[in-house]
Amino acid sequence: MKTNSRSNNAKDRFDIRDCKKTMKAVVTTGNGGYEKLDYRDVPIPELAPNEVLLNVLAAGINNTEINTRLGWYSSKVTTGTESLTTAEKEKLDAKQQGDGGWNEATPFPFIQGTDCCGRVVAVAPGGNESILGLRVLVRSCMRSQGWDSLENIWMASDFDGAFAQFVKVPETEIFPVKCDWTDAELGTIPCAYGTAENMIHRAEVAKGEHVLIAGASGGVGSAAVQLAKRRGAVVTALAGKAKLEKVQRIGVDQVIDREKDIVDILGEKSVDVVIDNVAGEAFGGMLKVLKRGGRFVSSGAIAGPIVNLDMRDFYLKDLTLIGCTAWDKPVFPNLVSYIEKGEIKPLLAKTFPLENIVQAQQEFTKKMHVGKFVLIPPPVDDVSA
Repeated sequence: MKTNSRSNNAKDRFDIRDCKKTMKAVVTTGNGGYEKLDYRDVPIPELAPNEVLLNVLAAGINNTEINTRLGWYSSKVTTGTESLTTAEKEKLDAKQQGDGGWNEATPFPFIQGTDCCGRVVAVAPGGNESILGLRVLVRSCMRSQGWDSLENIWMASDFDGAFAQFVKVPETEIFPVKCDWTDAELGTIPCAYGTAENMIHRAEVAKGEHVLIAGASGGVGSAAVQLAKRRGAVVTALAGKAKLEKVQRIGVDQVIDREKDIVDILGEKSVDVVIDNVAGEAFGGMLKVLKRGGRFVSSGAIAGPIVNLDMRDFYLKDLTLIGCTAWDKPVFPNLVSYIEKGEIKPLLAKTFPLENIVQAQQEFTKKMHVGKFVLIPPPVDDVSA
């Protein structure tokens, strides 16, 4: 891995008070097409008690930012994300807007960016000044009512995120990371790896179990491959034909073209756990291949949210269906430990300057890459007074 080029030495820190009052950011102004992404100057966030200000070093791109802008989370939308991200369907019909956050209004205008690798540059009055200068990752899924409740809020869905030079977050949600990864490599981690680790944690994947991972070339899927293999699972991956060779390289035991019939290839009752964020037409087949007592864990539905469920597959085989949105408490600390121990590696596909977000999202939606795209904001020297 390349050594990170930005120093963590106290003498190299800049003072936020020496900066202008504004920063560069991408403001998402509403549901719609790329014209809703406005790269402009906005005020640097002001800290409330128990918050910290981060200089954003790298911010990954995820399906969730595009889906939120398009309004795909609306219950009125019944198609997969690919049908919404083609040029002719970049804009949603008016009837699909207004509840793009699954029957909750998205707080437009706001700054998206769910992944953040950043450096602590300011703390609220009375905060812990010893963390100033630390390079950190942000836990983007936050359990807003404590760990006894599944209620959660997400950075960049419920409040401003990391597509900017600075972002403010609760101090409890930052995690220092000591490693030789670059900023961009760390920027691949939070959303995809957090989601994947949460699914694997909830499903209690164990050594020797056969795990089927759908969408294995994407950010969450490729992360799940590494994290399942780390636990000693036997991994079969589903991916597009053009990506099978690349997916094979990240350590899977078997790859299958997603257009093939997995029941014919694997056989019924052959898989212990299915890890899926795809859904769509493949859903029924994935239930067929699960063994009696198998677990199906889902964090998304990019191929289509409406599926055919044969209840006989569900109840006659004593299956467990596990939905995953709220991250469990061990998930993010676990990820940081895996990074620091060298047990996982980043899958960085490409970086783009923040101002080129439209180009980055256009290329992202072509789905020709394996791993993550990451945006790099302008260096803070560009905002110095």
